[in-house]
Amino acid sequence: MSGEPEPIPLAQPDIGSREETLVLEVLRSGQLSLGPMGQRFERELAAWLGVEDAVAVSSGTTALHLGVRALGWGAGDEVLTSPFSFVASANCLLYEGARPVFCDVDPVTLNLDPAAAAAAAGERTAGILPIHIFGYPAAMAALESLASAQGLGILEDACEAIGAVDSEGRRVGSRGNLATFAYYANKQMTTGEGGTIVPTDAECGARIRSERNQGRAIDMGWLDHDRLGFNYRLSDVAAAIGVAQVEKLDELLERRAAVADLYEQGLAGIEGVATPIAGRGQERRSWFVYTVRLADGVDRDATIARLAARGIASKAYLPCIHLFPHLRELGYREGQFPVAEAAAAHSLALPFFPAISEGQVARVCQELAAALGQTPVTG
Repeated sequence: MSGEPEPIPLAQPDIGSREETLVLEVLRSGQLSLGPMGQRFERELAAWLGVEDAVAVSSGTTALHLGVRALGWGAGDEVLTSPFSFVASANCLLYEGARPVFCDVDPVTLNLDPAAAAAAAGERTAGILPIHIFGYPAAMAALESLASAQGLGILEDACEAIGAVDSEGRRVGSRGNLATFAYYANKQMTTGEGGTIVPTDAECGARIRSERNQGRAIDMGWLDHDRLGFNYRLSDVAAAIGVAQVEKLDELLERRAAVADLYEQGLAGIEGVATPIAGRGQERRSWFVYTVRLADGVDRDATIARLAARGIASKAYLPCIHLFPHLRELGYREGQFPVAEAAAAHSLALPFFPAISEGQVARVCQELAAALGQTPVTG
């Protein structure tokens, strides 16, 4: 035994006996896909969100793709969006031949800046794709005003933001726009892989359900298809995990908020570390990751290496997607979006999950202080 403390992972899902029970129920039923558990997941999630419907799909990316298709965005269309995001929010546009038009972000929320979006709108602009980054609600009222004035569609990427509350006190995804959620294992809730899309009405929901299942309409027979579709289904096994997660989603969100409070307290005395805001006004973050911002001059890569040497996982989070090779081909380059690029250069994600203990959070804070050459935090 070396006596070294246990490693602390970056993320860890909260899976218990209820998930096991429901998965076994599906396995024993013999209906592993397009069965009652998937429908149950959709109903219970929609009820939790306070919306009429939610369509389960295989990932947040597939939800975004189906949303792009539902809005009819395609070749020749431009869509205003953020460069500070996971790459799927741009790729989903490229799948249909639409062009992402990146705009800089708000320096506090790191979400799409409505003023920057308005300045970037042009004759080919067909829509807006805001991302509720790191679980913080985007400025939807202002973006909807811009969309209404110019006749633009909106697709909300809420894949990191289930449970967030916007400036008007409404849950993200419940404003009547197409909105997507995702359930990878590091998210607020998980189905392993999976996602949902909130449709705008019953007709939209029917189209999305058809396209997720190879273009087969609900009332059509086996292997009978009337439109282009995809294999974007979510299995009932995954949906069973989702049902159990929705049942305890309030508890999961509360625990994540409590962990964020522990970090806020533990990091308060460390110079050169700026913590994320939990909310302002009626806005409330749904805590997806806990990402701090390191001061200019701090070597982030060296900090990550020092933490790793002490058994603590951390990660640069997120790179600016307009600088990825396939998006540079559209003419993007360094320096175009200074706020987003500065955030990408200095952000650092720390270990964050519901089961992390108070002692583990304290250890992360102590080791981060030490990695930055400061006296470790005590108490």
